[in-house]
Parts: sequence; structure tokens; C-alpha cells
Amino acid sequence: MSEIGLRTSWNRLVALVNEQAASLQRTAFSNVVREAGDLSAGIFDKQGRMLAQAVTGTPGHINTMAQAVADMLEDVPVGSLEKGDVLLTNNPWAVSGHRHDITVVTPVFQSGSGDGAPVAYFASTCHAADIGGRGLTTEGRDVFEEGLGLPWVKFHRKGEPDPTIEAIIRENVRVPEVVLGDLRAQVTGGEVATRRLESLDLDVNDLADEILGRSEAAVREAIKQVPDGSYSHEVWLDGFEEPLPIRCTVTVSGDELTCDFAGTAPAQARGINVVLNYTAAYAIYAVTCAVAADIPHNAGSFRPIHVTAPEGCLLNAVPPQPVAARHIIGHFATPAVMGALGQAIPLPAEGATGLWGVNIQGTERPWAQTFFLSGGMGAGPEWDGLDATAFPSGVQAVPVEVIEATTTVRILEKSLIEDSGGAGTHTGGRGQRVRLTVDEPAHVSVMAERTRAGAPGVGGGEAGRPGRVVLEGSELKPKAAFGMGVGEVLVLELPGGGGFGARGENKSFLRG
Repeated sequence: MSEIGLRTSWNRLVALVNEQAASLQRTAFSNVVREAGDLSAGIFDKQGRMLAQAVTGTPGHINTMAQAVADMLEDVPVGSLEKGDVLLTNNPWAVSGHRHDITVVTPVFQSGSGDGAPVAYFASTCHAADIGGRGLTTEGRDVFEEGLGLPWVKFHRKGEPDPTIEAIIRENVRVPEVVLGDLRAQVTGGEVATRRLESLDLDVNDLADEILGRSEAAVREAIKQVPDGSYSHEVWLDGFEEPLPIRCTVTVSGDELTCDFAGTAPAQARGINVVLNYTAAYAIYAVTCAVAADIPHNAGSFRPIHVTAPEGCLLNAVPPQPVAARHIIGHFATPAVMGALGQAIPLPAEGATGLWGVNIQGTERPWAQTFFLSGGMGAGPEWDGLDATAFPSGVQAVPVEVIEATTTVRILEKSLIEDSGGAGTHTGGRGQRVRLTVDEPAHVSVMAERTRAGAPGVGGGEAGRPGRVVLEGSELKPKAAFGMGVGEVLVLELPGGGGFGARGENKSFLRG
């Protein structure tokens, strides 16, 4: 294929998955998918290798989904798949790390494909509004308390929904119409993308080796620009009773790079543990941000990057250890890797990092709402940190108007916290303050990090301000679960980012 032909085909693949994601998001029911964009979408060849991803999404969904389809093909015989079938799972160890994320896979069949097997797959991962159990909280003592578990099952058979699977989901979640509505949106996204692929007369398998090979070669070349060596860094987290360390050693050898999390704290008895595929997702994302930001994420670009962690540690949980709030810890794989690589190449200071989650459930009638909040990003060698920006997650904020229109939650204040970013040559991004109340009694679970100590600065930069969780004037533990009465006020103060460079040095960029 000519260079022009390859570029044209590549652009078509990207357009396909972007349309898949857009169709999904436009037809989704939940705020967390429709408004926050907590989803991913991608296209895979017949071997289950991810070729292209949509621009919408989070590393925890995209990079875990990259391996999920290949793993599915090991569990589900290809010969059992038929046109119109749609499969799903929320197995934390198979996909994105907790039961609240559901991955949906649509096999693509084309006439004249020879053996009648699928010629490609479209997949998406979305955060479910509810999955039953205790809800999205750190309270679970094992994964069985964390909601409904679904192995790889056929959600649709020959184009028709499986009523048994729908009934099982309906009987196990607090908001069945929302959860099933989002799943149907994922099916719709796969159907739209399938029709577009069929209309293009494009054989993705003819393109696969070239796309994956080029991506791999580009990442290898980028890694070669980093000096060989081993670089170590540690990040300290709040934990529960005592702080917990994440330790990472990055080893660069020629055109390969390994992130090893030996020395990280052991898994905990609460639902903050992280499965290895989620750890790998955010470690790989850190590497690509640092050295290969312009290279597409696909199965080829991941090949030169290896991630290891001792089994049973905080970043490599094993069944049935609880994992519901894995994001509040797993996101810190990114600063652990970037902190290590920052000893070899210039990289930003740490930010708030852990995406704060708030899960609110009605106590008098069944409803559930989850929304996420972001603190400040760390400053870089040439720029101030961004305020209240989700990194490394990429999830957007749900507008106040949407939250208030769809729940009994009222947002009383949402503002930036002045001077919460660490000072330096470049200042860390500011955290935000959110004050909210409820118009009916509710059970609330807050998942927060960086409340013991703020994000450290780099090169003489000062640390950002740590966060706080306050209910009616009393400071709570950062991962608290509690009841809220009508009119009570919850205050969430998110951390600021670390500063870069010593205060008073010349700046080349200022916040506008």
C-alpha cells in the first residue's frame, strides 16, 4: 500500500472509532458517561490487537481494553461467535480493574471472509452508574461485596438482547434503567462503527501489521533517546491508618523500558487495591506522555514497555481482594514512573493526581450518583500547572446544572482555592473547593488522596496544598463513608499541584 493510501486508511480508522465513541456518548443515560466522558472505544483486528482508539477516554479504560479483547478470544471460542452477537464482562482482572467498569465487544463479520470467523472487533468500556453491592466505596472487604460480577457473556445473541442477562443486571443494581441504557448505548456505538466499516470496504487485517509495526518502531526510537540506566522514585499516599508507599524503578536499556513496582506497600483489607492491568495502563501512559506523546496508542506502541509488580502488593491485587476504588491509588502509578524518568529527562512536578470520587446513594428510595473532581496539576519546566484538571485520568467535570437537575444534590460552591498550588519558578495548578448538600437523606462515600501531605515540588519548587474533607465543620478521614441529613454541608477541598524550580527565578511562561 502506498504512503498516501496508508494514511488515508489510518484516518478512516480513527474517524470510525471517534464516531463509535460519539454515538455511545450521545445515547448514554448516565452523567458519568454522557457528561464526564468516562469511557473508551477502539477497533481491533481478528487477533484481538488494538489498532486505533477514540480521542475520548481515560488511560484506565483505553490501555486495559487494549489487552481485553485478546484475552476474551482465549476464553470465548471464535467458532461460537455469530453475526449480531455482543459480549460483555466486568471482571476486574480481565478488563479495567473494578466491577463498575463494563467492557462491551462487538464482533464484525463480512461476507466472503472465508472461514466465517469475525474479521474485526469494536470494543468500548464505560463506568456503570451502579453495579450493586456496597456501591462505589472503599468499604468492601472483598470483591464479592463490591457488586454484581459478570464473566464474558453474550449480552446480545444474533442481534437480540438476552433477556436472562438483562434480568440478572436489572435485579442487582439500584438504577437498572440507567445501567441498561448505557449498555445499550455501547451496543449502539458498536453497531454504528460496524456499518461504517462495512461501507468503507476496508480490510483492517491488511493494515494491522503495518500500523502496529510503525507504532512500535516509533516508540522504540523515542525510548532510545532516554539515557540507559535505572531510575527510582517513590510516592507516599494517605492510606487508612498509616501512609503507604508506591515505589517504582524504571530501567531503560536500548529501545526497551521496564517499570518495576517492587517495594510497593502490600495490598490492603479495604477496596483501594489495584489489579496489574490497571497499574500497567497508567504506567504505560506515563511513559508515552514523557517520551512518545505524539505516537498513537495501540498494541504495537505498548510492546517495548514492560510493567511488573509483586503479586499481592497494592498494585497487583489478586482475587478476591477488594478493588472498587482502585482509581484513587492506581492513578499514582503515573507520577511514580514520571518521577523516576524525571531523573533522566525534564518532566513536570507531581499534581493532585488521584481523581477524587464522590458516590451518593438515596436511603429512602433507590438512586445512585457518582461524580469526580480534580485538583491542580504540577508545574513543568516551561509552564505553570493547570488548575482543577484531571491528570492522568482525563475525565471531565459534570456540570453543576446537570448534577442538580438529575439528583437531589445541590452544589453550593465550586471555586478555585487561591495559593493552593506550590510556589516556584513555575507555580503548581490550583485545587478547587466544592460545597454541597442534599435535599433528602443520603449515604455518601468519598474517595480522596493527598490529604496528609501535598504534591511535592521539583528543583526547589514548593509542595502544593493538601486536600481536606469536612462535614458540618468536622474534618473526616479522606476515604470516609457516612450518612448525610437534609441540609448538612459537605466541603471538599482538593489538593494543588507542586511547583517547579526555586521561587523568584525568571519565568518563560505565566498563567494568563
